[in-house]
Amino acid sequence: MESSAALHVVVASANPVKVRATQSGFQLMFPRRTVRVEGLEVPSAVSSQPRTDSETLRGAEARTARACESVPTADFWVGIEGGIDEMATGMVAYAWVVVRSRDLVGRARSGTFFLPQPVARLVHEGLELGDADDRVFGRTNSKQNAGAVGLLTGGAVDREALYQHAVSLALIPFVNPALYAAS
Repeated sequence: MESSAALHVVVASANPVKVRATQSGFQLMFPRRTVRVEGLEVPSAVSSQPRTDSETLRGAEARTARACESVPTADFWVGIEGGIDEMATGMVAYAWVVVRSRDLVGRARSGTFFLPQPVARLVHEGLELGDADDRVFGRTNSKQNAGAVGLLTGGAVDREALYQHAVSLALIPFVNPALYAAS
């Protein structure tokens, strides 16, 4: 995928964290290309707080498909969906990223981390993770900023960095197309 034309990437969200993570992930994987990322708000077709791994992946896939339908002239479409899941040892948070071109699809999951009990309790009561974080940490709109991971790590890893890593991993098929073309 080396050429001089700018890559037009549509990320299926207007959230600035997801747009910046997509921009930096693409720039890391295509360092000699100009990357133009456009954010577009689309529905996920899953609950506002996905609660399983499969529901979270379905949300990312649905976002990617809707972005493709909305802007069919783009080179890539990206869906990022944050989710939570219950494990025997507690509630975890992560995100799925799906990247699509006309010929390939790449998928990757972000790192996973455990949520503290006060946050998990509020999520169990029906709050979205971002709203629970805001309550516990006394913040406003944390999901468009550092997110739970940023609040819990004191900014060492923020939501943008967590997502950027997964965007880069989802791009592996696109930088190795001969290995993934039959997938």
